[in-house]
Amino acid sequence: MAQGSFDRRRINGPEESFPPVFDAVEEHAKIWSARRDRGDADIRPIFLQPGLISQANGSAYIETARTKLACAVYGPRQSKSTTYSEKGRLNVEVKFAPFSCTRRRAPLRDAEDRSLSVAIHRSIVSSVCLELFPKSTIDVFITIIENDGIEGCIASGSIAASAALADAGIEMLGLVASCSAVVLGDETRLDPTEEEANASDGIVIVACMPALSSITNVWESGRLTANDALKCMEMCQDRCIDIHSVIAQSLSSNNKTA
Repeated sequence: MAQGSFDRRRINGPEESFPPVFDAVEEHAKIWSARRDRGDADIRPIFLQPGLISQANGSAYIETARTKLACAVYGPRQSKSTTYSEKGRLNVEVKFAPFSCTRRRAPLRDAEDRSLSVAIHRSIVSSVCLELFPKSTIDVFITIIENDGIEGCIASGSIAASAALADAGIEMLGLVASCSAVVLGDETRLDPTEEEANASDGIVIVACMPALSSITNVWESGRLTANDALKCMEMCQDRCIDIHSVIAQSLSSNNKTA
């Protein structure tokens, strides 16, 4: 016979319960393998080539070791369906190629694609003079060909998008350079690989315009102290100066050959 206090409309919990027990993972158990190709404060070599996609108004291809992606810019173009706005609109869309990751990805967009699009959009939107393009849209399409960590994709995507916008002749306040850093214990490394990012305590990605000494976006995840975060930002800003010269040199070389 059923008890009078039993509620059939609910899933009643057990009479006795015990708290979950987790295996404590000591912090020193996390280790990094030593870098053989570069120092902790060095980034991977950057290959940047603007103007590879002839059908687009502007384009760029970037390759940093195992991170490879292509960016195409279309616009500015006016649309009759959108309402009038004094400032233009910048759209960023990121897609992973099905063979870009270790595990084959579906061709449909997912939450990870959208998060990368938002991060790259925030990095470059403040550098574009959208007030000069009323009722116009600028579309930026990024295809990740090979992925070696989400952090590298965000940084490389911001660099390629800025170079592609400049290649399209769109008025900008300055070129955007981006760099990432990870922290494990007392050690800090720039431009981490996917293995280093997974083993780290926290990650910081900085996008800035070195010509104007201004930061456009800061992306942080993990557990970092304020001092560690500031140290990562300073190291990334110093390295962005070198990245800015690479972008400017590639654009200058492309204009000479065109």
